Amino acid sequence: MRKLPPLTALRAFEAAARHASFKQAAEELALSPTAISHQVRQLEERLGLALFERRTRQVALTEAGERLYPVLREGFDAIATTWAALRTPAARPAVTLTTTRAFAARWLVPRLGAFAQALPEIALRVHAADEPVDLRREGVDLAVRYGGGRYPGLHAQPLLPGRFAPVCSPLLALHDTAQLHRHPLLRYAWHLREADTPDWPRWLREAGLDPTAMTEGPLFSDETHAVQAAIAGQGVVLASLPLVADELAAGRLRVPFGPVLAGHSFHLVWTPEADAAPALARVRDWLHAAAQASLDNGLTDISC
Repeated sequence: MRKLPPLTALRAFEAAARHASFKQAAEELALSPTAISHQVRQLEERLGLALFERRTRQVALTEAGERLYPVLREGFDAIATTWAALRTPAARPAVTLTTTRAFAARWLVPRLGAFAQALPEIALRVHAADEPVDLRREGVDLAVRYGGGRYPGLHAQPLLPGRFAPVCSPLLALHDTAQLHRHPLLRYAWHLREADTPDWPRWLREAGLDPTAMTEGPLFSDETHAVQAAIAGQGVVLASLPLVADELAAGRLRVPFGPVLAGHSFHLVWTPEADAAPALARVRDWLHAAAQASLDNGLTDISC
């Protein structure tokens, strides 16, 4: 068993030595200067040595006090640090993810509850913008980008394939391309427009249909709004199938016919210097697993 003097006496001595004053030690420990003096005197009697030289308005350590003080100071500092760490949980590592507004609204946000359950130790911060963000300059850890997968100076992995097809509410009872002219074609603005952009003009060409025979519906600035209009039965939208996989699985939307157009894929993109961050790796793994689950759930039966 350890043979130690009373802890209260050791605390009194350490405080008095640190302040070089019984009065200030008393204020720190909410005691009287007389009580501090009494505690120190108990230690000196046990040791048979003086720990302080008493002077008029201050005290100074003796040689014995100089030996004892640093040991107690370091010990109490270590106790205080460990106690604070135990009382205050370590801050959760944060991962900032930037993506398009449509991907955030249609795919990511509905899965944030599952993310919180799977990775409660990670704080995910979501930034939605259609313009690409400079990951290094903006301090962003991870991006989900729609594009060809060529991102110089960055790591990239495919996440969701680019497949586009007409989708509509089952309420429209649309089953054949010959019926398409009866329903408005819902459109949305493309922020990345190329010669092979999977839009209505390209789809109508590949389907062998006359564009002039079709009814143009509203043009939305946001893909999400066009999808919501389709769910409400207001027309047909040429949608990214991965982004409507949940609606397809739930029966709120259906693919009435093909063809299915190939487009760019969604990619996970991050900087090489962030590659080894454990939290980032766990978020990437979760996103891959969630993406595969959404494909299995919503797109397996689409054969057109």
